[in-house]
Parts: sequence; structure tokens; C-alpha cells
Amino acid sequence: MNSLLAILALLLLGWFWLDSLRAREVATEICRAACKQRGLQFLDQTVSLRRLRMRRTGAGLRIVRVYGFDFSAEGVGRHRGYLVLVGLNPETIGLDPPEWPADS
Repeated sequence: MNSLLAILALLLLGWFWLDSLRAREVATEICRAACKQRGLQFLDQTVSLRRLRMRRTGAGLRIVRVYGFDFSAEGVGRHRGYLVLVGLNPETIGLDPPEWPADS
């Protein structure tokens, strides 16, 4: 019975890792497109995970990830942005917020 629980835990960990990789790819593409649409430069070509939590939605329990990224206007200065993903769906994108979004 203990081996079955260990295998189940490893499978769950593997699923979470693969889901996190996919979510990061999706977040990077969303942030890149948002910067391009606004005429901004997406710096470092990547996002970083800032927060991770669970939220109950109408579709069930979902993982909420908040990613941070840097951008520049006309190549001058470095500004912070954020993206909130619920599952793999974007909920909010903010450019240069005064503070991170509040937990809801």
C-alpha cells in the first residue's frame, strides 16, 4: 500500500511539473504578445513565478499563478509587469503596477 501511495505521489508531482512548464510557456507568449501590441520591448524573453495558490472556480479547483516580467518603453528604463493565469487562461495582465494584485 505504501508503494502505491509513493507511485501516486510521484505521478502527481510529475503532472504538476509538466503543467507548470506548459503554464510558463503560455505566460511567456501572452506577455510577449501584450508588449508587442503596446509597442513595448519584452525584456529577458521570460517570465518568473511570483505566487502560486489554488482557487475554486465554476469549473472546479484551479491553480492560480502570478508571473512577473520586465519590459521597456523605447529601450529606456526597466519596468515591471505581471500576469495572472487561472489554469492556463489569462485573467489579468498589468504593466508597471504600483503593487502586486491582492489575493481574492
